Amino acid sequence: MWTLGFVGFGNVGQGLARILLEKKETLRRRFGFDCSVVFAATGANEVVCDPAGLDLAALLDEMDRKGHLREHPRRSGKSVIECLRTCGADIVAEITPTNLETGEPGLTHIREALTAGSHVVTTNKGPLSVALKELETLAAEKGVRFRYEGTVLSGTPVINLAREALAGCDVLGVAGIVNGTTNFILTRMEEGMDYGEALAEAQKLGYAEADPTADVEGWDAAVKISLLASLLMETPLPVTEVERRGISGVTADQVKKALAAGKRIKLLGELTRDGGVLKGRVSPRELPGNHPLAGVAGATNALTLTTDNMGDVTIVGPGAGRTETGQALLTDILAIARESARP
Repeated sequence: MWTLGFVGFGNVGQGLARILLEKKETLRRRFGFDCSVVFAATGANEVVCDPAGLDLAALLDEMDRKGHLREHPRRSGKSVIECLRTCGADIVAEITPTNLETGEPGLTHIREALTAGSHVVTTNKGPLSVALKELETLAAEKGVRFRYEGTVLSGTPVINLAREALAGCDVLGVAGIVNGTTNFILTRMEEGMDYGEALAEAQKLGYAEADPTADVEGWDAAVKISLLASLLMETPLPVTEVERRGISGVTADQVKKALAAGKRIKLLGELTRDGGVLKGRVSPRELPGNHPLAGVAGATNALTLTTDNMGDVTIVGPGAGRTETGQALLTDILAIARESARP
């Protein structure tokens, strides 16, 4: 029986919890995987804990009704940090909001969990963008695993694709739609909206934040390109060195003219080598209608990996969603359970 801890129990944490509940018997039958959730934190000092296992259905019901766990009978007096140090979860899911500047508080949470001997899975890009090498080194030193499939394309498994399904291939280049919000906006502009109207709809639907800068100015995509440089091409590339231009300057007229010419404007993130030097770029690009990425519409992500042995391999899938991102966490949890069972 594996014990799990949740640091962050918002949309994504609840998405994972629902999958664990709904597929409990399937996970046991297919993978021999059983788990018990021993703590869940919804804030720095809002931790519920029970070494015997929490009732996930009751936790989800309380979050649905109240939006918090402050009145839960298993509310602990411990802080998140104290819980990470003493609660002894086999696997910690770190799912707090992303801070691209400092990586906090997720960075500290992951450090503490790894130091305490817990495996860690996360969807939080911030800690990876700030301290990926440090965290991987710490995990190796402590003999635990650190996995982060959901940091790039949500539930669409690009990291596992490259590292496992394409094991033995060298990734020579990357090009893709790695931000679903901007792809949604551009799709709506193709349908007749101007930029402001499309952005407002994206905000209303929850695709874009009240302050959409990270998405529309290309910062989110640039961070993902920076991560992919390290993860898939083994070359550190600071986000500050990724050439970046967002979509806020794209006009409805430009979108219409592209369509009339049989093209579509997409915000592409790219990694290419120029004379052996790895270069990263995020920018709106006109793609011909027959390009594999041109038909990717709405809040969907897609990535083409150019490899030596397989040529171009393109994967398309959801770039957001509580269940989809929860699936990425589950994939990593199952991988840890599988790997840990090996002799």
